[in-house]
Amino acid sequence: MNIFSRFFSRDKPKNATAGAAYQFFFGGTSAGQNVNERTAMQMTAVYACVRVLAEAVAGLPLHVYRYGKDGGRERATEHPLYFLLHDEPNPEMTSFIFRETLMTHLLLWGNAYAQIIRSGRNDVVALYPLMPNRMRVDRDERGHLFYEYTVIGDEAKTMKGATVRLSAADVLHIPGLGYDGIVGYSPIAMARNAIGMGLACESYGAAFFANGAAPGGVLEHPGTLKDPSKVRASWEAVYGGTHHAHRIAVLEEGMKYTPIGIAPNEAQFLETRKFQIDEIARIFRVPPHMVGDLEKSTFSNIEQQSLEFVKYTLAPWLSRWEQAMARALLLPEEKKTCFIKFNVEGLLRGDYQSRMNGYAVARQNGWMSANDIRALENLDRIPAEEGGDLYLINGNMTKLKDAGLFAGKEQDSDEEVLDVEPDGGAGGNAGADARAARCHRGGQLAR
Repeated sequence: MNIFSRFFSRDKPKNATAGAAYQFFFGGTSAGQNVNERTAMQMTAVYACVRVLAEAVAGLPLHVYRYGKDGGRERATEHPLYFLLHDEPNPEMTSFIFRETLMTHLLLWGNAYAQIIRSGRNDVVALYPLMPNRMRVDRDERGHLFYEYTVIGDEAKTMKGATVRLSAADVLHIPGLGYDGIVGYSPIAMARNAIGMGLACESYGAAFFANGAAPGGVLEHPGTLKDPSKVRASWEAVYGGTHHAHRIAVLEEGMKYTPIGIAPNEAQFLETRKFQIDEIARIFRVPPHMVGDLEKSTFSNIEQQSLEFVKYTLAPWLSRWEQAMARALLLPEEKKTCFIKFNVEGLLRGDYQSRMNGYAVARQNGWMSANDIRALENLDRIPAEEGGDLYLINGNMTKLKDAGLFAGKEQDSDEEVLDVEPDGGAGGNAGADARAARCHRGGQLAR
């Protein structure tokens, strides 16, 4: 009775560490559809949103960096984590597949887990994904977190035993939005009525076309039928199904067909389906044009929407990944000198003309060299002896404190000329020579 009392309770779900997975009691929704993390993927809008976010996170370059002495940063390619995160987290997966899998778990279950395999020196040597619906998070008698994972027959045997208890140091846990900051809630669970309505619309549409794209109705007979089921079966065999749609019906013995269903346009079927696509995109904060809805997208705003996707949708997820990996994978002494970072510069790149204009400004103002620009465009480097690493600036630019310096020197020269003796002696000849030299230097300005 405890389960049923919790199921029918109107209290909001409590986010306790004793259970990472949101429990779908019988999976029912207000729309009458069975919704869980797996069935939700049957809705095209959910599948598209999950795929867009998972592939975006998986496709970004992921590097381990080390702080430089001059305040800069450099890639720590010799670090043991670099190869694991950038290339192969384990011998069975590439980095793309590993991150795509964990991001899918994070979007559907609200939590992503991976087992950390360490060497005798405490270095991370492998990362293996764990199914969120098989994980239980709890605290021991001393208040320390532990992870209890159940292994079933259809999963890879990465661990021995039916149930394995893992310490917090052995699990990479990336939680989604939650109430206690430890365990995240499933977005599918929180929005299961909206997703259920979308599934109901798809089921209604499929049934509508399966019944010949005609609403249900009543066959009226003026007399009494001895076997109505036989007449119904005969009618469905001849006129039911999409392959029998629009056939001419022949009624005998004074029978009459009266439709009683509501037409799809009267029930706003298409409008409801479209609204549910926007609703699902709103749950995952994905621009509608990225899941195929181009109604409100134009050539002038679609690029801006793509940039907003990176800043407001993708960036928070990347921060969760970066901070969770740094917390679980870096040793305490390494956290002061190393960090893990996704490179999103490729997603923030504009069109070709915008990039070239930006490079021109950077080149002319001296904070990018030719090789810096060529590296961003995936071009070969220009040898240093040919000037590829030179930083150049415009020659007509000067420091603010030097503004008017030339005019001050000109004024000093004029004062020296005024001191020349007026009688045209030796001093007069020197003054004439100085004026001639000044005219030669100043050109039109001196004259």
